[in-house]
Amino acid sequence: MARPLWFVQVLRKSFSSRFLLAKFTHAPIIGKIIDRMLFHEDDIVYLPKNKTIQLNASFDPPESHPLPSQVIEHFIEEANYHWLMNFCLCRSSTDCQDYPIELGCLFLGESVLDINPHLGRRVTKEEALDHLKKCQEADLVHLIGRNKIDAVWLNVQDGKKLLTICNCCPCCCLWKMIPQVSPMISNKITKMNGISVSVTDDCTGCGTCTEDVCFVDAIHLIDGKSFISSECRGCGRCVEVCPHDAIILTIDDELYVQETIDRIDPLVYLK
Repeated sequence: MARPLWFVQVLRKSFSSRFLLAKFTHAPIIGKIIDRMLFHEDDIVYLPKNKTIQLNASFDPPESHPLPSQVIEHFIEEANYHWLMNFCLCRSSTDCQDYPIELGCLFLGESVLDINPHLGRRVTKEEALDHLKKCQEADLVHLIGRNKIDAVWLNVQDGKKLLTICNCCPCCCLWKMIPQVSPMISNKITKMNGISVSVTDDCTGCGTCTEDVCFVDAIHLIDGKSFISSECRGCGRCVEVCPHDAIILTIDDELYVQETIDRIDPLVYLK
């Protein structure tokens, strides 16, 4: 049975309480219950923005090297069912003023047939790819993977037939709560293999990269220079905003795109 619209309205009103929920995940028993109910078997990957990538100099030829967005393109081509939300739940819940609310999640898999038709619509592969392009042009960051909380709030019958592709902004994203949740949950949301983000000696300590840029609060000023912690998910936003080009995102694994596809592929039945 499709989730009624009144439930979605309640969810929007209570969205800000996600940080309180995150704190409860540290309680031994309650945390395990929350994990089981909302995050069981999750595996979600942040994809770096295409334009932030700096290839290892040994990669040849760099012009033909695959880009992170090709992970999503692969699954769009593979899937028989594509569903586009009419809105982003996170941005609509916080009345976002900086990023388009209408650019919502893209869901793939047979379970999209269970979603309330008032929340979105089935689209073609071409429409899904066009949506992906619009999200990139709007400066949004992609996350892809198995995300049980989506199966729960959308009330789909089989979460193993639902692949989530989020298009996130740093101000409203659900996963801004990562610094508050227990490692049991936060460790399920990771960066791509082979991705590293580092600060060069060109850093002047201006602090631009620390001002509501990082999704997971992984970058801080220490001794007058930016420092990136192990919490970094490799989205590349800090690379983009640095006025001195002092932060670089590099790929040390030529097979990083295929390895991410191989990692996600067994999580969801798309056909």
